[in-house]
Amino acid sequence: MLSKRMEKAINEQINAEIFSAYLYYAMTSYFESMTLNGFAHWLRIQALEELTHAQKFVSYLNDRGARVHLSALEGPDNEWDSPLAAFEAVYEHEQKVTGLINKLMELAQQESDFATVNFLQWFIGEQVEEEAAADEMVQKLKLVDKTEGGLFLLDQEVNNRSFVLMPELTGLF
Repeated sequence: MLSKRMEKAINEQINAEIFSAYLYYAMTSYFESMTLNGFAHWLRIQALEELTHAQKFVSYLNDRGARVHLSALEGPDNEWDSPLAAFEAVYEHEQKVTGLINKLMELAQQESDFATVNFLQWFIGEQVEEEAAADEMVQKLKLVDKTEGGLFLLDQEVNNRSFVLMPELTGLF
């Protein structure tokens, strides 16, 4: 059984994951308004990934006999100065989420909650991937910033990103 502190912290993480999806859907709309549909596609997939992360935490709480308690979400930003600024915000947000996951891990270790430590290992690795993907987009946008047509070509490239539902969640959706 989870401690009340761990249960509360995981519930807060569920809200953080759902907020991440909310933010990325706002960014999707931002890019669609500029007809940069490849970037919108990239962020739509990112939003879906965040929702699957939230579901993974929900399932974990249920498996441990704990309750899920959702809270109201603040509205995300809806405007950015440029595509580069939007993806810099993605990268900063992913760094923030990494910090939240690390704090969960610290709490699980303090409480000698080895099941939660084991569960969080996946998220530790996932955040390395999330930060790397966001940073790659930032670096590519910096490269094409002054190139005529570069933004268009990069938009076309990122339109090829795909989403694969985690096997353990297949029956939940």
